[in-house]
Amino acid sequence: MRKQLQDRHGGSPSIICMINRILIVAIASFLAGCQQPVLDRETISTDKAPAAIGPYSQAIRVGNRLYLSGQIGIDPATGQMVDGGIEGQAHQTLKNLGAVLQSAGFSFDDVVQAQVFLADLNDYATMNAVYKTYFDESFPARAAVQVARIPRDAQVEIMMVAVRK
Repeated sequence: MRKQLQDRHGGSPSIICMINRILIVAIASFLAGCQQPVLDRETISTDKAPAAIGPYSQAIRVGNRLYLSGQIGIDPATGQMVDGGIEGQAHQTLKNLGAVLQSAGFSFDDVVQAQVFLADLNDYATMNAVYKTYFDESFPARAAVQVARIPRDAQVEIMMVAVRK
């Protein structure tokens, strides 16, 4: 192509440079239009769920996605772990997550992924019985593992990702 331009324009380097610049500007303009939009980021916080125990947020919304930090079975009104063993803690943990979801305009129907951390994997069946009552038939993807220890010596911690439809 360069040879053809040189032949047409008598090899004038200034015309070739000008055409190159026009092509570069056209390509740059095209690529700028193809860039992904910058997604807005919002910190989510509600007093209907326990305040963060450390330097983290209850949730972060990025676009139509909500990333929820792990929650444990603390009653937000008292700041104390609820009674009732694994069953009571699992219910309170999911209520806390539900409060964070709701404060961001999401619901359990929007949850696409969850991670469950258990102090004792022998509590898996009890946790499952509680967990399934918070979701419809279309359950989110999930992992459940036993961990060495959970903050405040909780028996269960759950974190989630939700996507608004």
